[in-house]
Amino acid sequence: MVKIALVTGGSGYFGQLLSKQLLEQGIHVRVFDLNLPDFSHPNLEFLKGTILDRAAVKQALSGVNRVFHNVAQVPLAKKVELFWAVNRDGTQIIVDESASAGVEKLIYTSSSAVFGAPKSSPVTDSTEPTPAEDYGRAKLAGEIICKIAMERRGLDVAIVRPRTILGHGRLGIIQILFDWIERGLDVPVLGDGNNRYQFVHSDDLASACIAASNVKGFAEYNIGAAEFGTMRELLQAVIDHAGSKSRIKSIPPGPAALAANLASALGLSPLGPYHSLMYGRSMYFDISKAQKELGYSPRYSNSQMIIHTYDWYQANKSFLGKHGASHHKSPVKQQVLALVPYVLRMIPG
Repeated sequence: MVKIALVTGGSGYFGQLLSKQLLEQGIHVRVFDLNLPDFSHPNLEFLKGTILDRAAVKQALSGVNRVFHNVAQVPLAKKVELFWAVNRDGTQIIVDESASAGVEKLIYTSSSAVFGAPKSSPVTDSTEPTPAEDYGRAKLAGEIICKIAMERRGLDVAIVRPRTILGHGRLGIIQILFDWIERGLDVPVLGDGNNRYQFVHSDDLASACIAASNVKGFAEYNIGAAEFGTMRELLQAVIDHAGSKSRIKSIPPGPAALAANLASALGLSPLGPYHSLMYGRSMYFDISKAQKELGYSPRYSNSQMIIHTYDWYQANKSFLGKHGASHHKSPVKQQVLALVPYVLRMIPG
């Protein structure tokens, strides 16, 4: 009997990369999504549906032994009702039906947003989640649903929390910074920009998720790069690599966050509350548990992955903007943010 891995949100940015890694390992993959994947493979099948349709979820789980639950409404969507409907209610449906179908393992891709703006870093296994906005709260609600299913129904679950994801094909907010750097425009940091900020490459994250699916028993893993530095160092690495004339300019965190949140509330900016909350703060994980239990050994440092992402953007920018693509696979309209580099010109430095 063929064993099947179900990847919800498998046509999204990370879902496709995960699906490809599974296929490379000889695993039959079923993608459950509203959109077709961008690639084909003899062992890849597609089932169209929404995570909120219980009957469709039941159908998707037929013959499945592992579930990689990735479908989510992300901060760029800025639709609070969908954060809760998809990230909480959809998770409830896939968890319920996975338990009923006798799925051997469910891997829930959560988010570092469940920790909000932690009082200190590194975030460890003992750090209590304290989400600070609706996206993080909804993702934490999904984690709680998974834990309850484990306790009450015996569903074997692993929760994987990634830091901010980079990698080939990753767009979203990072594409705005790439555009400015390519054009030689100045880019901002909040405060001095010396906040330590950890990212994770999508390939490393996919490897961690697959490794977690092979571990028996409930577990939680925080996943990020092993080598990382400050936000200022990260932006400078891209500027140097691009040979850009861009300069990094410091702006005061408080007024910048207030302006960003106001513009977002008025629909004038693509930024969500989580972006303005975290851009100027230090945030990084202790990844030692994943290293010990999963053999997790990230291949990419912060600077390597952002350069990798920038090079992909440069090579593919003329083909971007596909209709129906996920938020993280699509260019972002800059809206009022397009004015930022021109404001930065007035700041000495």
